[in-house]
Amino acid sequence: MSDKNEIPYKIYLSENEMPKAWYNVRADMKKKPAPLLNPATHQPCTAEELEHVFCKDLVAQELNDKDAYIEIPEEIRNFYKMYRPSPLVRAYCLEEKLGTPAHIYYKFEGNNTSGSHKLNSAIAQAYYAKKQGLKGVTTETGAGQWGTALSMASSYFGLDCIVYMVKCSYEQKPFRREVIRTYGAKAIPSPSMDTEIGRKINAEFPGTTGSLGCAISEAVEHALKNEGYRYVLGSVLNQVLLHQSVIGLETKAALDKYGIKADVIIGCAGGGSNLGGLISPFAGEMLRGESKYQIIAVEPASCPSLTRGVYAYDFCDTGKVCPLQKMYTLGSSFMPSANHAGGLRYHGMSSIVSELYDQKLIEARSVEQTEVFKAAEMFARIEGILPAPESSHAIKVAIDEALKCKESGEAKNIVFGLTGTGYFDMKAYEAYNDGKMADYIPTDEDIKKATDMIPRFPGNEF
Repeated sequence: MSDKNEIPYKIYLSENEMPKAWYNVRADMKKKPAPLLNPATHQPCTAEELEHVFCKDLVAQELNDKDAYIEIPEEIRNFYKMYRPSPLVRAYCLEEKLGTPAHIYYKFEGNNTSGSHKLNSAIAQAYYAKKQGLKGVTTETGAGQWGTALSMASSYFGLDCIVYMVKCSYEQKPFRREVIRTYGAKAIPSPSMDTEIGRKINAEFPGTTGSLGCAISEAVEHALKNEGYRYVLGSVLNQVLLHQSVIGLETKAALDKYGIKADVIIGCAGGGSNLGGLISPFAGEMLRGESKYQIIAVEPASCPSLTRGVYAYDFCDTGKVCPLQKMYTLGSSFMPSANHAGGLRYHGMSSIVSELYDQKLIEARSVEQTEVFKAAEMFARIEGILPAPESSHAIKVAIDEALKCKESGEAKNIVFGLTGTGYFDMKAYEAYNDGKMADYIPTDEDIKKATDMIPRFPGNEF
């Protein structure tokens, strides 16, 4: 174990040490994540079917479970250099405050204009859309980080960008909305009255504050009905976790630089992009039998897909227009409460993360938002960064693990993903500071009502 004098507060990699290829963890999985299914035939989706919705090169990445490494195009690497490699920070001040023997590190992804890790995949997806000669892209966004990132990436490549923003976030985060507009994209509160699916959802759930599943449906419908557009997604899909593997690859390289081996790796979990990207190279080592880690996925108690969902094929969207994906899910009709971690309000989980969880290579915990903001406040006061509500789920569990080390006397190396900053989340902090923030945990009846709507067919028993 290295001491304080040997490890700087911030471990930086040089541009030359930045990954030249994304890591595809599926290549090392003996039991692969189940394929996407055509909802009409229940057969695996073909590339041709997926190319009606997604960019051709991205479909190839989505279906590739053989190649461990996929080269990052030079144009994308040059863009990455504006904000990558991102720092791995030793949280000395937090360690001292907690009085723990644990060493705490966080990978900070908020040092770009979008304020989060989302730009890692946004620029890749915009690049492939431009390469294909498309006019524009459509997408959804929960808390707004993905919408911000994609609007920035789209403007860089001169693409039109339509963002369906979950209504509660659209209303809670007007400044995030304005950043999206500043980059030339159009932000639409979802569910809207602009699409058939939006109108249907508004009729079925009057006054709904929306969900990522709703916004996905609207964005897909817009892409399918407008020539020259494709839909791009900020989480969940294999291609997104592939792009986000730069987080984990850089984290591991920074640790290796100082001879540090992580013991515990923690990430917030909504759809799985940050978590999957952070843990991929470490999970790869576990799959190859080279090392062991404790990996913890942290989700909101109000939307607990891993800890309370079922492992089954389900629709990725509320409107049921997307392919079926096998994942831990609460049911595509599940409407999460309007909590302040908008980026984690998704009914399902990445097929990769779901399969790793089912194989018991990772564990999951759910936490309530008042405890999350308590941890966020402590972190902001001690480490000087105001964290995003999503990131603060990981902070909460990192603190819990550090306090366990204090009790046991173990000096573990704890690594967590600080996915972004919370400077556009001040309504949430205001609610917490005013004592008006409430916790909501869905009842078993709420979840059963939604999971009962999951399609049943041969091979999809649960």
